Amino acid sequence: MRAEFAADGLPLIGDLRVPDGAGPRPGLVFTGPFTGVRDQVTGLYAARLAERGYVTLSFDHRNWGESGGQPRGHEDPQGKLHDLRAAVSWLRSRPEVDAERIGVVGICLGGGYALKFAAFDPRVRVFVGIAGAYANPYATRTDLDYQAALESSTEVLERQDQGGPVAYMPAVAEDGEAAMPGDEPYAYYGSGRGASPHWVNEVTRASVRELITMDHMMGADFLSPKPALIVHGIVDRICSPEGAEEAYKRLDEPKELVWVDAKRHIDLYDEEPYVTRAVDATAAFLEARL
Repeated sequence: MRAEFAADGLPLIGDLRVPDGAGPRPGLVFTGPFTGVRDQVTGLYAARLAERGYVTLSFDHRNWGESGGQPRGHEDPQGKLHDLRAAVSWLRSRPEVDAERIGVVGICLGGGYALKFAAFDPRVRVFVGIAGAYANPYATRTDLDYQAALESSTEVLERQDQGGPVAYMPAVAEDGEAAMPGDEPYAYYGSGRGASPHWVNEVTRASVRELITMDHMMGADFLSPKPALIVHGIVDRICSPEGAEEAYKRLDEPKELVWVDAKRHIDLYDEEPYVTRAVDATAAFLEARL
């Protein structure tokens, strides 16, 4: 069913999936990849875990998909955390849901958001990260000319502050400039694999500043005593296995780390047998911990 709720006065649109049979049941809130909308990766995992007996809520974050917010296509880290808070509040109000058994599942960039959110919201009982990007500016600055990137994005924001138009760039491009350049992101978003009437191939240039300055890894230091599951591909050039390992090391018990023999980041978006292996690991973890 279509879900409609609000965060900070902005309308958020989602999909609520309720398993057959008697309830109430534990509930899961999903957050997903950078630029992603609810009928792509999060919708797939929400549907698969609803089949395992969980009430699931996948939704479009502010500025994306069918949800409200301006500017469109802009990454708003604090706003996304507010969206997750509102999503949990709405889910807990549903008669189908056991309000004391709520988990948050994040895929790709959503893994970091889910980790940080779960660490600081006592209503969330468990955290699951799948192919997660656990953003950390200390690591980010070693991978690029950090000051040049900051200066470039600050120039964009200054022009906007002075009344100029919002500056955009492609979200993906097989060749040329994009927020997510290269063949692998394009193979999902630029093809029928990630086709959605609500996804647009553009993102604000200012979003890059948000990506390189956010710190989601800190959530690993504060999550305990909540249980954590990290599922990650053994090869991943988009969200590094080293990042998953660092998050796991910084977590306290109880925690689990499951490696999937995927060779590309987007294998865990929609490819088999990788999605089933991630779902199986998540379902087993939730059965024991939620």
